[in-house]
Amino acid sequence: MRANLPLCDSVGLASQAVGTNTDKNGANNHQYNANDVSHLDASLWFKVQVEDILAYLIVYSSGFVPESLLLVVKYVSLKDKKGNLCIMSKSVQKNIINQQGGAQSMMDKLMAGAASFPGALKKGQQVEGVISALGKKMLLIDIGAKTEGVVTGDDIVEASDMLEGLKVGDKISAFVKFPENDQGQIILSLKQAADENRWSRFKKLMDEEKELDVVGLEVNKGGMVVKIGDVRGFVPTSQFGEKFLGNMEELLNKSFKVRVIEVDRDQNRLIFSEKLVSDSEALAKKGEALEMVTVGDKYEGTVSGIMPFGVFVTVNVPMKGKEMSGAKVEGLIHISEISWEKVEDPNVLFKVGQEVKVQVIGIDKANGKLNLSIKQMTKDPWADIETKYAVGTKHTGKVFRNAPYGVFVNFEKGIDGLIHVSKKPAEKEFAIGDSIEVFVESLDVKNRRMSLGVVLTEVPVAYK
Repeated sequence: MRANLPLCDSVGLASQAVGTNTDKNGANNHQYNANDVSHLDASLWFKVQVEDILAYLIVYSSGFVPESLLLVVKYVSLKDKKGNLCIMSKSVQKNIINQQGGAQSMMDKLMAGAASFPGALKKGQQVEGVISALGKKMLLIDIGAKTEGVVTGDDIVEASDMLEGLKVGDKISAFVKFPENDQGQIILSLKQAADENRWSRFKKLMDEEKELDVVGLEVNKGGMVVKIGDVRGFVPTSQFGEKFLGNMEELLNKSFKVRVIEVDRDQNRLIFSEKLVSDSEALAKKGEALEMVTVGDKYEGTVSGIMPFGVFVTVNVPMKGKEMSGAKVEGLIHISEISWEKVEDPNVLFKVGQEVKVQVIGIDKANGKLNLSIKQMTKDPWADIETKYAVGTKHTGKVFRNAPYGVFVNFEKGIDGLIHVSKKPAEKEFAIGDSIEVFVESLDVKNRRMSLGVVLTEVPVAYK
């Protein structure tokens, strides 16, 4: 059933009379709230507004007939937005609506506005509109449909940062959650729009190198989980300034300043740096400090991060002729540069905040990093290996590892040898920690390899 409304009375509309008007057939034109036409039966409603005329266009399943189905409300008062709602007849179109406004009639303007409406709403569809009401628990958005879109509940809470600073009359983007609920309302969601807004905001903060406040939530092996509003991010251990290295717990449940250093929406990664704030002055001099560093220089530094492949250390480079104490430069001790001995896990030897002495073995000016070493500050035990462990000489060592292909024997720090499985006596088993006498079969100084043979103290069973 199509809208059961009387024809518009030209005199009533033209005079903008308040109250009930009577059309030429003696029927009354009823007063309606201009924002509520949901009680009228139609397949689809949407509205457009030009100047002070609000028009509702109706689309039925049988098609769109604008001549007979255009509803017009002439505002009597912009304050209460009350007026006469009726079906516009062709005669009224000519006499009332088709007023020339420059080169375009009022009807042309209304139809042009209607043409921009996307049609039937679909779940997940993005829409844009104007905020018509804004409260703590509900948001109304005029998207040009028969009723305003409604945002409530968790969708309001999740978009709180997005709504901050907005007011009635501001434009906003949303997504259709339900095209129509049981009460005939269009339910919208701001969650997706808010997510897009947040990622864009963090990207902008990163590009502009601006600081923001976060709250520490929990400390784990890699750093600290933090939050800003309803969003969680991460501050790696290596991104804390010298003041908090080894003391990150002091920031739990406290607000502190950081800068955004990585925004990856696809991986849901949001990474912050605290040291870019607390050590900003020293880090700003990093480029100048690198010019003062030479290979072979030795520094005291602080462990700022531990990874399976090595240890990050922040060193303080003195600035010549400067009043400031120095500049902060980060470097990496690769796992192979920790000790002359084989290191399996750097976490066993170091902890964040620990003070260490290091030597510069390389300078990466492009990335502002140093390549550091600890073992280079001690003598290489293989330097005189051919003299001390000459081929054929006998030595006593301790078994420190068994492998399918042989037994490893250690003699001193940094000097190990291998008894190949083919050289191990068949009746003899070696346990870790066992003392064993061996002789040097061969040396490969370049690759730091020593082949060993077992010194037999008893005649093998086969020869008895």
